[in-house]
Amino acid sequence: QVQLVESGGGLVQPGGSLRLSCAASGSIHSINAMSWYRQVPGKERELVATTTSGGYVDYTDSVKGRFTCSRDNVKNTVYLQMNNLKPEDTAAYYCNAVVVLTSRSTVDVWGQGTQVTVSS
Repeated sequence: QVQLVESGGGLVQPGGSLRLSCAASGSIHSINAMSWYRQVPGKERELVATTTSGGYVDYTDSVKGRFTCSRDNVKNTVYLQMNNLKPEDTAAYYCNAVVVLTSRSTVDVWGQGTQVTVSS
């Protein structure tokens, strides 16, 4: 019904930048929250940033001032601009969206994940 396709991960040196993108497609009426999570093997998935359709954005403390989450409601796409990356940012990053379908039911959708590795 709905797919999230992520892109933009990779290997970067400490202090570098990456931009993640997540595009939603399918039977979409509207999208409420769009969020980025990250997960390191052996640890729970962590909420990194979330944005609502009205433009509210919130971040976990460890990325405030370094990451910027934005969305394009026309393209149904959410972005995560990551600057001044640190080795502890290394993780698999997942996109999540709360989607209202054309049938007016609501579903919680996850992307496939994209790896971000920060290393010299």
